[in-house]
Amino acid sequence: MRSIFDLAEKKEKQKELNKEVQDINFWKDKERAIKISKEFNQINQEIKDFDNLRLQIEAAETREEIFKIEKKLKAKEKEVLFSGKYDKNGVLLSIYAGVGGRDAQDWATMLLRMYLKYCERKSFKMNVLHQSFGEAGGPEGRIGIKSVTAEIDGNFAYGILKKENGVHRLVRISPFSAKDLRHTSFAFVEIIPKIKDLTKEKIEIKADDLKIDFFRSSGPGGQYVNKKETAVRIRHLPTKIVVCCQSERFQALNRKKAMESLYSRVGDFYRKGHQKKMAKVKGDKISVSWGNQIRNYVIYPYKLVKDLRTGVETSKVAEVLDGQLDEFIEAETKL
Repeated sequence: MRSIFDLAEKKEKQKELNKEVQDINFWKDKERAIKISKEFNQINQEIKDFDNLRLQIEAAETREEIFKIEKKLKAKEKEVLFSGKYDKNGVLLSIYAGVGGRDAQDWATMLLRMYLKYCERKSFKMNVLHQSFGEAGGPEGRIGIKSVTAEIDGNFAYGILKKENGVHRLVRISPFSAKDLRHTSFAFVEIIPKIKDLTKEKIEIKADDLKIDFFRSSGPGGQYVNKKETAVRIRHLPTKIVVCCQSERFQALNRKKAMESLYSRVGDFYRKGHQKKMAKVKGDKISVSWGNQIRNYVIYPYKLVKDLRTGVETSKVAEVLDGQLDEFIEAETKL
């Protein structure tokens, strides 16, 4: 049975920590000693649990017994792999079209669909909160998106998706080129954990620090999709973070979801040491362009999707764009 949990690596770490714990000077630095002791005990328990499950598999006599134990083992693997502070949380996913005009906006739309399909496969719930549409007039009436924000809820959603964060590059024959020219497009995918309560983060959002506006929801081409001003835009003045929500029919629900988005973004802002968030993809902090991508998707002159961090690659581009990301995400969890 193949396991994504590297037990040998854990046992090696166990040996290293055991040497430290046995050192006569171990408790001279009490704070560090407590931290290492906690990690050592956790690893001991993880190894014990996995060894017990493996012994159960060896002792099992029927396929049904083996299947049940393997299911427990996979659940334990997930618990160990996604043990980060926010790994059990939902996700606030944002996609920003980079340089490249309509092609980049179309690419952002393709990525949105890819993650939507992936979430369907994982039984995650994905809801688009707000999107800014691009230029109209593309082939077959295609209108891309400049930016989009969606919420994703599901078991360990953040732990699973967090390393999708980064620049994604597409190479193809441009559907917007009359001369069928090859075009390279970029888009930035931002993944942050959903946070509904900032009190545990020791962060306070004051009412006086908020500027709230209401507006009519708009769709592709700029047309309004609601006659009433149900959409909500909230600006957090101290950090200059802006969030919008227009997914709900009622203003109060949009305001509630916008505030939840604001909690997540403000929490992320302060966790990253007051760094400026990427409000515009053309900003200087993160260049959505060549040399910064985490993954390449090539449709022409050959077919290849390659992750530049893990080295995982496949020629099944259509399947990947249809949400089959498991091979890539599984490799990312080992980084």
